[in-house]
Amino acid sequence: MKITSYESFQVPPRWLFLKIETDEGIVGWGEPVIEGRAATVKAAVDELMEYLIGKDPLNIEDHWNLMYRAGFYRGGPILMSAISGIDQALWDIKGKYYHAPVHQLLGGKARESIKVYSWIGGDRPSDVGEAAKEIVSKGFTAVKMNGTEELQYVDSYEKIDQVIARIAAVRDAVGPYVGIGIDFHGRVHKPMAKILAKELEVYRPMFIEEPVLPENNEALREIANHVAIPIATGERMFSKWDFKKLLTDGYADIIQPDLSHAGGITECKKIISMAEAFDVAAAPHCPLGPIALAACLQVDATCHNAFIQEQSLGIHYNQGSDLLDYIVDNQVFKYEEGYVKIPSGAGLGIEINEDHVRKMAEIGHNWRNPVWRHRDGSIAEW
Repeated sequence: MKITSYESFQVPPRWLFLKIETDEGIVGWGEPVIEGRAATVKAAVDELMEYLIGKDPLNIEDHWNLMYRAGFYRGGPILMSAISGIDQALWDIKGKYYHAPVHQLLGGKARESIKVYSWIGGDRPSDVGEAAKEIVSKGFTAVKMNGTEELQYVDSYEKIDQVIARIAAVRDAVGPYVGIGIDFHGRVHKPMAKILAKELEVYRPMFIEEPVLPENNEALREIANHVAIPIATGERMFSKWDFKKLLTDGYADIIQPDLSHAGGITECKKIISMAEAFDVAAAPHCPLGPIALAACLQVDATCHNAFIQEQSLGIHYNQGSDLLDYIVDNQVFKYEEGYVKIPSGAGLGIEINEDHVRKMAEIGHNWRNPVWRHRDGSIAEW
């Protein structure tokens, strides 16, 4: 079997899909994208696919190493996201070739289903209490929300009080035992992160996410020594080498590699298995489309330390198109009592509605994240 061709589709709301074709008629789908840089990743996919045309798609480990190691300059969000989507598509082909779901090719299932959480609020969260109550009424047992708006390095206690009021509203709305993930989104710098984490402790969050920017991960030591809340990070880390120091330093409790950013199925399986050796849990990042989610679930199935999965249904980014719009059978992601079953179909376990993909690719998108500024005019972290 040989790879013969490929196509990329930039589709709303902010995704990039990849279709790889073979001479035996088997096709694979992947989702190589960095949110806000879809066209740049598409260009990287074009460059990397030059290596793969005419090659046997089943030799995934070799292809991964070729794409990563044959470039003198390697790593980072663009190249690793391009590798990720290609890798997902190759695994999809391999599963279809062997008439097996990807998780069977990775060693088989360690679980039948996995807990999922749902997003509430938006970039500037409001009315989160009612939103949380609605989500829980649908059977979810965990929610995640942005905790803050923009914060300066040292900011006012008024903004801290606003965050606390929002979290208190959610806790009051859902009761004491629903999980609440609080995403600091890298908007908080170390001086305020210590204060905010301490104030949040009484609300017993499921985790705080990216309490500082990943380039400042050394600050996690001080935060971890300050509070007992589990610390999650990793969505902006792109390889096993990026995660190595995080794990050996020992201040993260939950890693969140993104299967469309951190090297795909091949690399993220290794990253999550590395974390298991450090007694660190995994909650893969996935505010993306159905291909990315399917890839996550295939890896989640095989990893003992994966405990919850992000998914984007109804997320504030999905304006005009949502998670289920691009697949033929949306029951494959049916959420029951806060869990989703591991897809059992061949490959990634989903069937893409290619006609709809092509239709929406004609519309396309040019999504960019907002640009925020502080009152003094300086750029704020979004």
